[in-house]
Parts: sequence; C-alpha cells; structure tokens
Amino acid sequence: MGLRTPIARVRGLGASRGGLEHWWAQRLSAVALVPLAVWFVASLAAHAGDGHSAVVAWMARPWVAALNVMFIAALFYHAQLGVQIVIEDYVPGDFARLASLICLKFFSALLAIASILAVVRVAAGG
Repeated sequence: MGLRTPIARVRGLGASRGGLEHWWAQRLSAVALVPLAVWFVASLAAHAGDGHSAVVAWMARPWVAALNVMFIAALFYHAQLGVQIVIEDYVPGDFARLASLICLKFFSALLAIASILAVVRVAAGG
C-alpha cells in the first residue's frame, strides 16, 4: 500500500500530477538538441575563416535556415523546461514562484521569437 490516495492510484498521478510529461518533454528536447548542436557547432567551425557575406549566403539557404530555426526552438524550449524545474523546486512562496514562472515563460518566448526572426531575416536577404 502506497501513500497515494485511491483516486490518484486510479488516475495514475503522482504527487506532482504532471511530472512524467515534463520529464519526457525535457528528454525528447535533449535528444533533438544533440544532432542539432553538433551540426551547429560543426557548421560554425567550418565557416570560421569565411567572411561575412559568405556566412550570410550560407545561412540564407532554406535547409540551413530551417535547421537553425529548429535548433533555436529546441534550445529555448529545453532551457525553459530546465529553469522551470529549478524555480519550482527552489523559489519559496507561491506568489514569487508564480511570478518567476510567468517571467521565465515570457522571456523565453520573447528571446526565441527574436532569434527565429533574426534567422528568417537573414534567410530572406534582409
């Protein structure tokens, strides 16, 4: 006999009521980040000696822009998930925790959108 209530056992919910989905999302985003990060670092290393116009021309390729957008989206999503756990575990007080989570989600989305728009702007030739 466990410490969970009978309704929690029936629903299959633990103490946090949603930790499994969060755990899976963090692991899947980490798995997506591995090849994207390797590609990103290798690409930057390959273009280290190139001039600005050569790098912009490379980044303007549609598949490169798409991979950059996927890398940015996965990176900010994964970072937001990780910092969310830290906030939920270590920020005392309900109001401070809620305010921190709202700020985290807002600024993560803001930075991700700004980064993706920068990639789109370079890809569009602007």
